Amino acid sequence: MPGTSFFHQARNNAWSNHRLYGVCQKLTDGELASKRTPFSASILETLNHILTNDWYYLDALVDGRRGRACLDTEMPFGAIDKLASAQRDADIRLMAYCEQLNDKDAIRAVELVREDGTKTLETVGDILSHLFVYQTHQRGQVHALLAVTGQAPPILDDYHLEYDAPMASFDFSALGRKGA
Repeated sequence: MPGTSFFHQARNNAWSNHRLYGVCQKLTDGELASKRTPFSASILETLNHILTNDWYYLDALVDGRRGRACLDTEMPFGAIDKLASAQRDADIRLMAYCEQLNDKDAIRAVELVREDGTKTLETVGDILSHLFVYQTHQRGQVHALLAVTGQAPPILDDYHLEYDAPMASFDFSALGRKGA
């Protein structure tokens, strides 16, 4: 059933964000704002970008009617603690949305307004698949940027393994959800 698969992906997304923010919240303001290479955004900019894209796609999925306005402010949060809280709220909303999905929902068409103003129809399943891959890619960029700070990047790839279930359960209890 697609809903179950997407729910697990949403939980993995939330778990990964929780672990990533746990490290990022230990960084100094300078480490968060520093551009490490000429072509990369800062850690703080990338984390804000992840959040605004979550807002955009979730808004489209629930027909929130904000559309591209979700992306109007590139840096809605300058403070990591407020950004972490907003990301956690978005992750919880996305998990709740995915938890209620069924086969019929996954093939429902959703209108997306693109950057150039064109409108496209995509299925819920395709949007969610894109969102989870996109989030993984963006977290990977933050992970790489963390490697040149004083904080070790967190492990983000052991969510579904039985061996690591206690770690995921602890993290999910911090998110107010039951373990993996």
